[in-house]
Amino acid sequence: MNRPLVIGGGFAGLAAGVQLAARQLRPIVLEARPHLGGRAYSFTDAATGEQVDNGQHAMMGCYAHALAFFDRIGASRKLVRQPNLRVAMAERGRGAGVIACAPLPGPLHMVSGVLGYRLLRRRERWRALLGGVRILHMYRRAHAGLAATTVARLLDRLGQSAHAQASFWNPVAIATLNEAPTLASAAPFAAVLARAFFGSRRDSQFVLPGVGLSELYTEDARRFIESRGGQVEVRAAVAQLEVATGRIASVALRDGRRIATDACIAAVPPQSLAPLIPEPLRAEAPFRALGNFLGSPIVSIHLWLDRAVFEPDFLGLIGTTTQWCFNRSALRGEHNGGQSLSAVISAGHEVVEWDNARIAATAIDDLRAVVPAARTAEVMRSVVVRERNATISSTPAAERLRPPARTAIDNFFLAGDWTATGLPPTIESAVASGDRAAELLVERLRTARL
Repeated sequence: MNRPLVIGGGFAGLAAGVQLAARQLRPIVLEARPHLGGRAYSFTDAATGEQVDNGQHAMMGCYAHALAFFDRIGASRKLVRQPNLRVAMAERGRGAGVIACAPLPGPLHMVSGVLGYRLLRRRERWRALLGGVRILHMYRRAHAGLAATTVARLLDRLGQSAHAQASFWNPVAIATLNEAPTLASAAPFAAVLARAFFGSRRDSQFVLPGVGLSELYTEDARRFIESRGGQVEVRAAVAQLEVATGRIASVALRDGRRIATDACIAAVPPQSLAPLIPEPLRAEAPFRALGNFLGSPIVSIHLWLDRAVFEPDFLGLIGTTTQWCFNRSALRGEHNGGQSLSAVISAGHEVVEWDNARIAATAIDDLRAVVPAARTAEVMRSVVVRERNATISSTPAAERLRPPARTAIDNFFLAGDWTATGLPPTIESAVASGDRAAELLVERLRTARL
């Protein structure tokens, strides 16, 4: 029996590999880059010697697949979890506000949080709650209109003011969808609201890495796979899938090797998958649509300050180019007198083209505009990281294109945050897709043996 192959060593690929290894199938995971992690990894900053993430990631308590993955590989202790949902926000010209949920059963906890959010006018708070209930109702009824419209149009129809959208709804939408609300599909947005904010109190808690992303999961996942007879290779770039008698028979690697397989999972982004598909199959669904997915960038700015300027684990910025700022010092338990921060600009289609100095200056100016203590702090160092194709652009058109895990080739399956998971392209979507692809692969091998 030839061993199953997993192409891609990010969250989706490692999740699939862990699932297959747990079933004693001894998978081979192939990653083209010299490191695991895909679009979620860390690197060492030469000047400080610190581990820096290529982009800050946040999760929530409703991330059932992701949290189970961390549990299985023994990485849960590296996560920092809120006791109750608490989101500190700061708006240019209006000051600070906090969405702080009381320890009540869900969804009553959200009622307390929204009604206490002082950056919204009282009438806007009640309208926000009513709008959320209506979105939840549409989601549960699988309302067709969600898939056909954008977040901005949906919120307009629900009577949400421009100020409420900017100060309450849009920060959630941009962070989870990595796209502007005027472009982003309302369907995955509704899924986030239903699962995270209208579920249990535990579902709504933020869960953040307390270590660098690579340390968080890549080596633990590798150990789990290899300790069960599996294999994880880096610098193992696949050149093409090889098809015989209607099935994937082997993969050709760029180093000249060929690896035979009985089943294969591709856990790579659409732009990386397209060249691997043999020419005769590129016109078939879903492969013919791979070139139609557009990317959306995330720009991260890592800052080292000479003093601490805010206390929460993270802060939302409103009315600025920068949308979120994460307190790396607090999350990693570092208390050295200074402060390390990670600022995030999601869906920064224009910003990603700016030079590093302009990007860093913008983030610093934004922080100083909403955090008074930052105005006297000295920036000791800044590092800018661009992920030009951090996720797919989650438009209504893209939602219609997202493929299922199963393909027309009966031993070939797709995984990745961009596939049809019913969720935005997040860590949870990636891990859920890997779990699903592994489940289908196991089912296929079992059927083939009968």
